[in-house]
Amino acid sequence: METESEPYVRLATLRQLHQVMADMNTARSLADTLQTVADGVVNGLGYELACVNLVRPDGDLVVAALAGNSAAEALITGRVGSRHSWERRLNMGEAWGDLRFIPHTEGWVLDDDDVPQWHTDGPEPRFEDEWHPADRLFAPMYTPGPPGGSGGELIGVLSVDRPRNGRHPGAWGREALQMYAFQAAIAISNARLRANMQRALVRLEREQQALRASEESFRQAFEYAPSGMAVAEMGGDQHGRILRTNDALCRLLGRPASSMRRYSFSDLVHPEDIGTLLRTSAEGGRSELRLCRRDGTYVWVSLRNSVVADAADGPRFLLTHVEDIEERKRRELQLAHRASHDSLTGLPNSAELRARLSARLCARPTAMEPGVVDTIDAAYGEVVAARNASAYDANVTPYDVNGHGFDYRSASDAFGAYDHHVHTVTPEGEKDDGTKGLAVLFCDLDGFKSINDRFGHNAGDFVLVEVARRLSAAVRDGDTVARLGGDEFVVLADGLGRADAEDLAVRLRSEIIQPIRVDGRAMRVGASFGIGWAHCGMSAEEVLQSADERMYVEKRSRPKAHRRAG
Repeated sequence: METESEPYVRLATLRQLHQVMADMNTARSLADTLQTVADGVVNGLGYELACVNLVRPDGDLVVAALAGNSAAEALITGRVGSRHSWERRLNMGEAWGDLRFIPHTEGWVLDDDDVPQWHTDGPEPRFEDEWHPADRLFAPMYTPGPPGGSGGELIGVLSVDRPRNGRHPGAWGREALQMYAFQAAIAISNARLRANMQRALVRLEREQQALRASEESFRQAFEYAPSGMAVAEMGGDQHGRILRTNDALCRLLGRPASSMRRYSFSDLVHPEDIGTLLRTSAEGGRSELRLCRRDGTYVWVSLRNSVVADAADGPRFLLTHVEDIEERKRRELQLAHRASHDSLTGLPNSAELRARLSARLCARPTAMEPGVVDTIDAAYGEVVAARNASAYDANVTPYDVNGHGFDYRSASDAFGAYDHHVHTVTPEGEKDDGTKGLAVLFCDLDGFKSINDRFGHNAGDFVLVEVARRLSAAVRDGDTVARLGGDEFVVLADGLGRADAEDLAVRLRSEIIQPIRVDGRAMRVGASFGIGWAHCGMSAEEVLQSADERMYVEKRSRPKAHRRAG
């Protein structure tokens, strides 16, 4: 190429140029491409030295490849020149098309900037077109622009030094270098794209491997978890439908995995626990409830929910961890039963009796005017009816109870504690007037102390257990039989009139006085009953005290010799 001039160019030169361009596009990596670009300038275009300055992400240019001089390659490869200094160079000198030539007469002002450079030694030029050692020639490389438009973004600069013929390149040499820089830009862009794609493929493969490993870990953790696990749909028409279960859950419920997929947890939960299930949040929710086994029995479990997504924006699923807590619940129930029941007879104890009795009673207002309290139960129904029918103005309409006036608002406030409560009332007078109330039967055994004294406490305990059994068998379902302590028992029987309560006391006494055989001996105890009545406004202690007092009245009224026989 050193002697060619336009329009004459040797075919061998074109072949050589074609070959170096082909080599640029077949390099295997970005680094190989950059070095091939530099080598092509030296081998194909006939320059003694070529340097590829590549734009970094921060905008500065780094010497990425150099060809033609091993000493220069070792000295400046990897060094960086600022973008400002490079833009200054590309705006100086003579524009040869897209090339930029800075003659030695101007280039001296660049000697002290930060651009890495190397000059080939040589004699001073003797002719006008002869190359000077301080001459500089740059070929900017731009990303390909749209057809018919200008070049795109600067990706680098080819800097060349001293053509082998020692002269400034002619028209053909300039155009060849310009075409080469254009093709080099394409090759470098393609190499970068390939490198990015390869990195992306490697990253994707690593992510897929990690995903496969994660899925396998999840599968093993799910399948072989010692406690139950389930995956259910979240959202949509099939919300809550079980999609997948592990062996532990199938064993716990006695159901095969194929049948589990026909259910949701709402289908399996105990009817009394459906509200607990619905209140359990999807994300991090916990609850304790009962699930139905295949045989129809129920098992206590602890449910813990978490939400998992199939992808970043993909469908979400509900992962439910199911732990068997049957044994713990059984122990808790046992402890609760021991705390609320008598250890000897198994009946509710004194604390449980008072709790059940208190639950039926509400406190009556006491801050109202005298006379209103006495008639509040009767007035309550009328006030509530008026309020529901909006028959009274809440601010101005007075309401009269036996001459005691108060407005609707104060009545509503006073009766607020009574809402949603069925009031316990007391039969009036000594005769049965048809009123049904909560009867409290206080029972004290007669002659029990003599059994303990004569036959020992084991015999006494046996008698107490048998009395408890007979009392429990003689009352209705829903009534409460409790052991208050020692030989005292209490029966709570709701919905009884005065005559009904008296008949119940007679029937219970008849059951108790029947002989009790202990170690072959027939023993008998009697019983004294006092009937008290509970009504709202009384405390549990007041109710029990009233029944106890009536029991002692009844006990004193009967001759001592007849108490045991009833």
